[in-house]
Amino acid sequence: MQKRLQEHHWSLDACFGRALVTGEFQRGEMVCTKALYNYVTLGLLGKIKSIDLPLRVKRKNARKRVRERKKKFGRSIDERDPSVDERQDFGHWECDLVLGSRSKDEVLLTLVERKTRCSLIRKLPNKESASVIAAFRKLKDGMFRGCFSRVFLSITTDNGSEFSSLSELEKLSHTRIYYAHPYCSSDKGTNENHNGLFRRFLPKGKKIQDYPVEHISRVECWANTLPRKILGYKTPEECFREEMLAALTA
Repeated sequence: MQKRLQEHHWSLDACFGRALVTGEFQRGEMVCTKALYNYVTLGLLGKIKSIDLPLRVKRKNARKRVRERKKKFGRSIDERDPSVDERQDFGHWECDLVLGSRSKDEVLLTLVERKTRCSLIRKLPNKESASVIAAFRKLKDGMFRGCFSRVFLSITTDNGSEFSSLSELEKLSHTRIYYAHPYCSSDKGTNENHNGLFRRFLPKGKKIQDYPVEHISRVECWANTLPRKILGYKTPEECFREEMLAALTA
């Protein structure tokens, strides 16, 4: 467990749940997650300290604020099918940009599939809308060639000018683009939470250009192989593979 915490950056809950799923331990041989956290506080788990648990502090849910849209780039999230909120259907994504220390620095385009929590990270030369749409064209003609419309049923993003051309994808595929309410990050909370995970390895104030593509790929791989309680302690990669197979054979 210590190796998974300190080297692989798993949470205690991920260690607990994955051990049950893989059969490493039976439930009767383990204490609950809450007890494990208490043991860390009391110093009963040897070298494992609270500093090894980056999300130890309880998060507070942001209050949802809806403000009038100043710009209209395409469909509002209000037009999105309410069933997307249930996360029962595969193929609905959220996207955002992770910025570096300077406005003209390279940036990261991050995408997260809502059902499986599988993420993609792509390095862009800048945050111009042309660079964003070029990255999506590359995904469409490369990694997801021939199946883009089945994998990307919809994409929800914010109202930044960098995404102003994203609706062009609707002309190239059956993907539907939706824009969140202004100043309402909870509209794409899955992506926001994942950006927080990525920031563990891509801290604010650092230039994105200082990180090679190999480092970005390792961060993406780490996030996609991290067991999630909400997925029954499966990994996003495992769930995404299952959903992809189902989508392509349907």
